[in-house]
Amino acid sequence: MSQADLTSAVGWHDDDQPVSWNQRDLLIYAVGIGAKKDDFALINELDKSWAPFPTYPVVLPFKGESQDVVNFRQLMTGGKRAPGLPKFDPNRGVHGSQSVEILKPFPAVSGPGWKIRKRIVAVSENKSGIVLENESILVDPQGTPYAKLYSASFNLGAKATGTNFSKRIAGPPQAKSAPKDRKPDWVVRDQTSPEQAVVYRLSGDYNELHINPAIGAATGFGGVILHGLASFGFAARAVVAAVGGGDPRALTLFGVRFTAPVKPGDALETQIWEVGPTPSGSGHEGETEVTFVTRNLATGKVCLGAGIAYVKKAEKSKL
Repeated sequence: MSQADLTSAVGWHDDDQPVSWNQRDLLIYAVGIGAKKDDFALINELDKSWAPFPTYPVVLPFKGESQDVVNFRQLMTGGKRAPGLPKFDPNRGVHGSQSVEILKPFPAVSGPGWKIRKRIVAVSENKSGIVLENESILVDPQGTPYAKLYSASFNLGAKATGTNFSKRIAGPPQAKSAPKDRKPDWVVRDQTSPEQAVVYRLSGDYNELHINPAIGAATGFGGVILHGLASFGFAARAVVAAVGGGDPRALTLFGVRFTAPVKPGDALETQIWEVGPTPSGSGHEGETEVTFVTRNLATGKVCLGAGIAYVKKAEKSKL
């Protein structure tokens, strides 16, 4: 396969994906990312502080518009294949990074007609495999964008050109390095439960890796691991609680790189540094940019690296 083939994949648009959700979906998601009994802004739809948690759109590519269990393998292997790409082994694909930007607050109930518009925005190849980066935009029935998501998947062992290759046409903001000359401005510790993956999967990601210990053992993880996007949600809750005063509406952009697995029941610690105002021209003027890392306290390893968030900082943020 030639380099020109990989080039042709960049910019390719997949079919629009219909999606839907209701308020119950949002409440289930909140519990899946560790919301506690007194997190009323996340768990009590009748509380005046309640709002949809802003990272919820990351589950929609898995859930679609289904209100039932989704066949994960069929989801991963079905649909169209972009031109110029080799066939990927779904058992050797790893979620590398994820971001979500809220362009406009989305409603508690979608109603019909919402879609995700998808395109490939970057492809790179090295001796280890191929990294594919996708852009997904959540739009309402009139085509108004509400959220923009970027997701990178690393396909281990995949080959196309046999040489180093890279092309990109779009991507999310990148995190600034964590300051080495000062301690974090906020540190948030949290505890996942042994049943965390059991609950999180109800939001739409029914990958057997997160429920069947035999599959986790066969893939080298020593048993079940937590969804990366569940850990993603835990870290987002930490940023909202520490920097945004607990208001879900405060978080407008959130992104991470997945660096190590978490097992259900592991404790997490998120260290957050304020690094200045959000960039001019970003559409988030007046907000605060933070850099963060999340560490798995059970292993000592960073499980979420290169963390970036834009937050409407509360006047009295928790330290």
